Amino acid sequence: MPIFVDLSQVLVSNLFANLGSPWNPTDQYEGTLVSDPSTSELSKKKTTEINEDGIRHMILNSLRSYKVKYQSKYGKLVIAADNKKYWRKEIFQYYKANRKKNRDNSPLDWHLIFESLNKIRDELVEFFPYRVFNIERAEADDVIAVLSKYCQEKSLILSGDRDFIQLHQYPWISQYSPVQKKFLESKDPILALREKIMKGDQGDGIPNFLSDDDCFVKGKRQTPIRKDKLERWVKEPKPENFCDNKMLKGYKRNQELISFEFIPKDIVTAIKEKWDEPFVEYRKKLLNYFVGHKLVNLMDVIGEF
Repeated sequence: MPIFVDLSQVLVSNLFANLGSPWNPTDQYEGTLVSDPSTSELSKKKTTEINEDGIRHMILNSLRSYKVKYQSKYGKLVIAADNKKYWRKEIFQYYKANRKKNRDNSPLDWHLIFESLNKIRDELVEFFPYRVFNIERAEADDVIAVLSKYCQEKSLILSGDRDFIQLHQYPWISQYSPVQKKFLESKDPILALREKIMKGDQGDGIPNFLSDDDCFVKGKRQTPIRKDKLERWVKEPKPENFCDNKMLKGYKRNQELISFEFIPKDIVTAIKEKWDEPFVEYRKKLLNYFVGHKLVNLMDVIGEF
């Protein structure tokens, strides 16, 4: 019974919570590395407080708390990391295109944050008793989606990302948002998926299915979707029955980017093969690791890792 954890979301949610940012998770932005610099009140003083040691402590303490709270009911932690390359970027050039601009305008040192995250990810592999997945061209979402379906056993997804709502169609899947501190549910995950395909995902740079590919990067206004039409369209399983050629092109674009059923087969195979590899749980020189990184506040609970 696995507990699936999106490593980058653990970092980002903790980062903004600890720095007192007004960042509020929404359907579009939760779990993304997006902060609106125009509303951020982060001071230069707080920005300088971000360092590798602090990031390491935040991540490790969060993983420890998840394990303590949920392991007895859901099993062991499985950590999913984003690879530096995304297959979605290969098929849609504007995927997450505005992220870099948002980060450049942010008072946070994102280069340091990413470097620290990658370093800590490697440390988790080397020293900790957790399975860590970093699959070539895959995002953490892909790893969690494939394994949730592949394992077919009681599983908990620790993430507020509503992309995972589509996985609620499988009765063994539960999802908990650590930021919102509640379990997420959907009355009809399939209809929710269709609605998201039509509405797109601004946080990932995906316009609604009526709008052009470059809508967000060029600052264009999206073509609005009338509420009455949306309510009617989501009930139709075949988009060909209500789409003209342009609409169908936009629908298929978004479907490929949003639905987990379109994860490339080679990536699906790589994730499954990694899961099927023998895994020995051990704490290799964990005490030396804690001492070396001066994790004094965590030393007393080292056994909880």
